[in-house]
Order: sequence, then structure tokens, then C-alpha cells
Amino acid sequence: MPKISKESQLQTVITTFEVTPGTCQDLLDELNDALETFISKQPGFIGAGLHVNDAQTRIANYSQWQKREDFQAMLRSDEMRVRTRRFSDLCKSFEPVMYEVFASIG
Repeated sequence: MPKISKESQLQTVITTFEVTPGTCQDLLDELNDALETFISKQPGFIGAGLHVNDAQTRIANYSQWQKREDFQAMLRSDEMRVRTRRFSDLCKSFEPVMYEVFASIG
């Protein structure tokens, strides 16, 4: 489960996908499958969440990793490279960005 805390030394990755209502569900299904069957089983994985806007034009994926190198190793794996090509076919664009928690309220 993701932990949002400034004291945490975890690596947070937020990936946003620009989609159309016609491809949104297909990409959600692909992302969910990747998270459940592959990504969640990789070393250093902490947790993730998928979010979709009500217009079905944006998907956001929030994931946390023990360290940056764990996330990078997952991305560079042969399986993830194949999956990433499928993601790319289903969206206009996507961008994973690594973040550090600046503040957490509540």
C-alpha cells in the first residue's frame, strides 16, 4: 500500500496517460493487468493506484518503490518493454515522473 509521508525515503512515480474515451477502458485493463501480474511482483515495489477522470481522457498511475533503481530495473525488463509498447498504442501520450514527498496533510 502506498505511504505518503515526508519522512519516508521511498521513491514515488506518478505516470499520466492522455487517452480517448474509446481507449480508456482498454488501457485501464492493460495497466491493471500489468500491476497485478508483473509490476507488483518486482523487487522494491511498495504499492500503486490507478485513477481515471470522469471524462475518460486522463489516467493517472501512482506507484511507490523502495528506491529509484528498483523502478528503473522494472522498466528495463523485457516484459515491461513489451507492455510499454502496448500502453503507447492505446494512448496519445504518457509520462512517468519520479517525485519526492514535499508535504503530507491528514
